[in-house]
Amino acid sequence: MSNPRRRRHSALRWMALGLLLFAAGFFRWSNHSLQIERFTCPLPGLPEGFDGFTIVHLSDLHTATFGEGNRDLLLAVAEAEPHIIVLTGDLLDQSKEVPEGYVDTLARGLSAIAPTYFVTGNHEWARHEVKALKAQLTEAGVTVLSNEALALALGEDRIVLAGIDDPNGYAGQKTPEELAEEIRDTAGDPFWILLAHRNTHFAGEYSLLGADLVLSGHGHGGLIRLPFTDGLVSTDRSLFPSYTAGFYEANGATLFVSRGLGNTSKSFRLFNRPEVAVLTLRTQ
Repeated sequence: MSNPRRRRHSALRWMALGLLLFAAGFFRWSNHSLQIERFTCPLPGLPEGFDGFTIVHLSDLHTATFGEGNRDLLLAVAEAEPHIIVLTGDLLDQSKEVPEGYVDTLARGLSAIAPTYFVTGNHEWARHEVKALKAQLTEAGVTVLSNEALALALGEDRIVLAGIDDPNGYAGQKTPEELAEEIRDTAGDPFWILLAHRNTHFAGEYSLLGADLVLSGHGHGGLIRLPFTDGLVSTDRSLFPSYTAGFYEANGATLFVSRGLGNTSKSFRLFNRPEVAVLTLRTQ
């Protein structure tokens, strides 16, 4: 006759093993399974011709891969049928080796889907390889916006797309304020979108520039997302950060922050899957 205590211990061991396997699977799913999120962004002053304009916003890959050659990521982007794709920094990671062909494969894949625009994040500058990365991206068909702006046209309507290098960039580089002044001098008072990696600079700086929409990353969604929080931990390890995911407003400007796609070598995600953000702009 079997021992009841032994049976209970055996059942508890199997239950513990099952919970451990579930936790491991959930952790992997949280960090490696793409989540395609669609957002409608009503914006006062948006030219009529840009009503329905779709932007795929990617950020903070940190050399993450989704399928061989980032096949799954490229497929998700293509299925969104964007007018443009934007990459708001930290494509690379300061402490990770870059897989062979990583930048070229991803850049060529994205630029084959739609015009693709890139601004640097803090990790690109920490690697001290920015000049080479910008040249590689440009060669692969991506437009690098380094404290500069350009016009996007749909029919007879125009908007301005601008991008700034991360504050970790060159000493003496053009400031966001100087770029905003150039835009006003050349285009008057256009509707314009700003690509800027640092979510944390929005309230006190970027929202004051006059841009109608700012697209940022850097916050990684607060790493661990729980109800009634905006994430638990910022990328600088402070607790209960803000401006980590989705829409915010300040000083008449709108900010959208991507939760990003990858992790630094010292972080992980929980209840915060890698995000492909699909933004559809709408007139009000």
